[in-house]
Amino acid sequence: MTTKTWAIGLMVLCTVFTSFAQILYKMGADKLEFNLISLITNVPLISGMALYVLGAIIMITAFKGGEVSVLYPIIATSYIWVSLLSMYVFKESLNLFRWAGILIIIIGIIFINIGSKEKESMKYTDVI
Repeated sequence: MTTKTWAIGLMVLCTVFTSFAQILYKMGADKLEFNLISLITNVPLISGMALYVLGAIIMITAFKGGEVSVLYPIIATSYIWVSLLSMYVFKESLNLFRWAGILIIIIGIIFINIGSKEKESMKYTDVI
């Protein structure tokens, strides 16, 4: 099965939603109190959960359009989105090692994409 472009787009969208959810989790955790009223009125926490559910629905839909081995590694882009969002929202800094990690993630996703295209061009008889 070849992976459709729309499925890749949905996976990227999924990572954006789940990355925003993680930022909202952090915001919610900063004002977290362990009592029922505080939990159900913690808007960032509830919003983060809703975004995770939406991300899961998008991911399941994306899996219909392609190979898991191609689509699931795109989830690693969440590390990139969260790092960039953390810089903006929480004023966190990224050191050289974090930037290197982001670059390695991008290179890895490119390699996976290249590998899937090579596989598509190969026929069963080419392997035997």
